[in-house]
Amino acid sequence: MLLLNPNNYHREHADAQSRQLVEKTIAFFENKGLRRIKEDDQSMVWYEDFLQFIKEEGVFADLLTPAAYGEGRPGRRWDMWRISEFNEILAFYGLCYWYAWQVTILGLGPIWMGDNEEAKRRTARLLANGGVFAFGLSERAHGADLYSTEMTLTAAGDGSWLANGSKYYIGNGNCAALVSTFGRIAGTGEYVFFVVDPQEPQYECVKKIDTSGVRQAYVAEYALHDYPVSETDILSRGELAWNSSLNTINVGKFELGCASIGICTHALYEALNHAAGRNLYGRAVTDFPHVRRLFAEAYARLTAMKLFAMRAADYMRAAGDDDRRYLLFNPVVKMKVTGQGEKVVALLHEVIAARGFEQDTYFEMALRDIGMLPKLEGTEHVNMALIIKFVKNYFFDPQDYPSVPRRAEAGDDGYLFRQKTGGLAQVRFPDYRLAYDGIESPNIAVFREQVELFRRLLLKAPPSPEQVGNIDYMLAAGQLFTLVVYAQLILENARIHRLDVDLREQIFAFLISDFSTFALQMILNHENTAEQEAIYSSMMKKPAMNTAVTARVWADQVYVLRDCYTMQD
Repeated sequence: MLLLNPNNYHREHADAQSRQLVEKTIAFFENKGLRRIKEDDQSMVWYEDFLQFIKEEGVFADLLTPAAYGEGRPGRRWDMWRISEFNEILAFYGLCYWYAWQVTILGLGPIWMGDNEEAKRRTARLLANGGVFAFGLSERAHGADLYSTEMTLTAAGDGSWLANGSKYYIGNGNCAALVSTFGRIAGTGEYVFFVVDPQEPQYECVKKIDTSGVRQAYVAEYALHDYPVSETDILSRGELAWNSSLNTINVGKFELGCASIGICTHALYEALNHAAGRNLYGRAVTDFPHVRRLFAEAYARLTAMKLFAMRAADYMRAAGDDDRRYLLFNPVVKMKVTGQGEKVVALLHEVIAARGFEQDTYFEMALRDIGMLPKLEGTEHVNMALIIKFVKNYFFDPQDYPSVPRRAEAGDDGYLFRQKTGGLAQVRFPDYRLAYDGIESPNIAVFREQVELFRRLLLKAPPSPEQVGNIDYMLAAGQLFTLVVYAQLILENARIHRLDVDLREQIFAFLISDFSTFALQMILNHENTAEQEAIYSSMMKKPAMNTAVTARVWADQVYVLRDCYTMQD
């Protein structure tokens, strides 16, 4: 089974130390228990116990320090295989804990990507002392619009600067060891990243922004008032500073999908245990056919989420200047996997119903928090606008690449800190149809028909200049392209993990239905030519209906999870 089960933890690790870090983290939360986690959540209690744990065990230091700055300590490296899983584990227990980790990753990005070696060594020491970090990018008036940033550095006349301005919606802004802050140099407008220390008197933590989710976290507004900045605080300037902001987001957006997987996995266990133990009208809730279908679909969608995200991590680890496919796959993780997380929780809510609103359940947090993830690090529309830039090369200009194996080995993924930027039109892909080689099944055959119809549309009836200029039209059409990419990596990882054939068929049943739904929306909501409309109509297909497949997935893979995990009070 691919899903995390803290009672039967079995993920492959490259070394014993990595496994021990995960097992200690699981033990911390299991010993804390669900009741205390929920009490802290409802009271918005600052998670001092969690921060003390990561300090004592060196968790963030080991997982987030590149090997070059690990001061010889074995096991310290920036390893996306480990990092992807740790996202999932923290969110499994509470998104607020994940949030402290996520914003630390973002805060570290400009430091590790910069050219200030002294700042890097300082950061490694602070991590070793249990420090967390923050990413000062967005502003209240401008959001993440980098062009409009009002944070400025003004020359003080002695080779130093004074920083003035404010940042908004900044996690860990109250307690970070350092806050990586984006701004401009007054007079020249040159972009700059620099670090500030919240303990300094010129740093004002203006307020905590109370949010409906991640209640225990501290989402801050902070302001700098003539904050002194020396050369040792400057991380990067000009093009490097600009690129550091974008490349940090390239890494950070991937983490959101992994967090969705963690939330959905815990919610699945809780919903299944509740339904299997509840009797209505003389029958167990799980005896109702519609309940079994809901569970089978939720499980298939969740498995697909994990297959895609894990495979995307492989491509990040394999990346280089000549292979930047991750620039497509990462925003799909951000947009598609997080969106599927909302769908999975909604399906499970149909089963758990009113119980899911009760304050003593994990599910209540899942309902509230799952919707945050598609909205962080760029909305669905922002990420879709990026995704559709790759359509032409993906379908029509294939390039041979060596196959990318599962990348579970220990390694320091240093390329992420020196990513090549720009040139998205030069990013190439092998023929997407290679993922289907040697695979025959009813639903995969139907889905391939849909994909080829979409490709035919792009060849024979492509969007007109007017349609291309209509962002709503292009974003909607991008949903179809995203499903093609989603299916490719799912198939690749299904082969690697030798996924059960029935489950694979169940996954492609919902992919067909989703593809048909998006095609219908293109007809209902947009102006099309007659030829376009005919092709969109032909894309609407039904999955091959096989009740025996669904029944086996339910009995052999879903219902067997009953009572395999319950978080104790």
